[in-house]
Amino acid sequence: MSEPTTVSLVHLGCARNLIDSEVMLARMAEQGCVVSGALEDADVGIVNTCSFIGPARAESEGVIRDLIERKRRGELRAVVVAGCLVQRYRHALVSRFPEVDLFAEISDYSALAGAVRDLGRHVEGPRYLAAGGLREPEREGARLLATPGSYAYLRISLGCDHTCAFCAIPSIRGPHRSKRPEAVLDEARELIGAGVKELVLVAEDSTAWGRDIGSELPALVEALAELDGPHQVRIMYAYPHHFPWGLVPLLRDHPRVVKYLDIPVQHVSTSVLRAMRRAGSGDAVRAILDRLLSEVPGITLRTTLLLGYPGETEADVRELIEFVRTYRLGRLGAFPYSPEEGTHGNTLVERVPAEVIERRLAALFAARDEVLRASQQALVGNTLEVLVDELHGEHAIARTAMDAPEVDLVAEVRGCKAPVGARIRVGVAGLDGMANLVCRPAQAARAKDRRP
Repeated sequence: MSEPTTVSLVHLGCARNLIDSEVMLARMAEQGCVVSGALEDADVGIVNTCSFIGPARAESEGVIRDLIERKRRGELRAVVVAGCLVQRYRHALVSRFPEVDLFAEISDYSALAGAVRDLGRHVEGPRYLAAGGLREPEREGARLLATPGSYAYLRISLGCDHTCAFCAIPSIRGPHRSKRPEAVLDEARELIGAGVKELVLVAEDSTAWGRDIGSELPALVEALAELDGPHQVRIMYAYPHHFPWGLVPLLRDHPRVVKYLDIPVQHVSTSVLRAMRRAGSGDAVRAILDRLLSEVPGITLRTTLLLGYPGETEADVRELIEFVRTYRLGRLGAFPYSPEEGTHGNTLVERVPAEVIERRLAALFAARDEVLRASQQALVGNTLEVLVDELHGEHAIARTAMDAPEVDLVAEVRGCKAPVGARIRVGVAGLDGMANLVCRPAQAARAKDRRP
């Protein structure tokens, strides 16, 4: 009997891509492969690529070259490239990277698992695995979770119907397709049964869920929140326009729906939004945020912004920075515009110079950091509830309800013996250099305060 194939996967990209990575690993484990977290131990090195913008493609190609170099040195038997980069450029990658043993488009990854197993056994197989059409919006099946036991991502739909002039995602992932509620609920029950305490809902456009199957997102969120278990539900990637306002009472009142919303607005200058082919206007964006802040007291809003789209002016950027300060948007991500093949933006001749974009990003991040540090400083001396994500000896890395995993801040809890997945009360003692909270368990904090 031959030795099992040992595989190691390099994950790149977003939370949706991470789910794909978890599915790949589970399929390979089902085929008898041994999964290792170290490339040094692997027979087959796999990279699940990202192709969202230029820097993401550059990172993907850098990892491919690294895996190829490991193969040349005899450290790997085979190299596999999967995911968005393959889906986007298809067979063109075969000639660019002739030393890669297998390319795989986005699929349910069953065929990939068998092919990887055979590669590790020196069994000749296909060089390219085509998806054979759009992936169906079905339940994911088994996943080998790469997240801590405290949280997991739950994908509720696939694809996107928007035609934003800067984005190639619809050409990679296809049009929007909602998963059926029973499929989402089945996945959620499995995750809750595995001990997951926070379900992080993700999609290319989460607020579009249900429109193609006669429903809307609030119905799904409420059903998820009502499942048996000690879990909570967090909503990410909520497109701001055509917003399902039935979410408001759930965000405001339901104890299992986190008072947090990730709502990527991309810009607030009306002229830039229209050039980007985004719906609405700057005033419409402000009205949406005003209503959320008014009707859901205590809500945390996160957003994503894009700087440097062709035609953006210094006045547009000043308006954007003022928007960040006015709405206290300390939790935000921003990225530079990248011309993408197949998008309207790529046809525009006028471009903002890269050095100008970098300067604008720096000014935006300075405003963000000023807002963020002030809001975090206001928490010092308070007692908060946090969810423990990691343990390092008697120090824990945790998060408040104000912070989504991976993209927001953390709370370092010193002298913590609570297990991963525990919700504990902590006293906020201060901030670190990145504005993360430095805390002590609430009982320890109170005891220290009572000392003479």
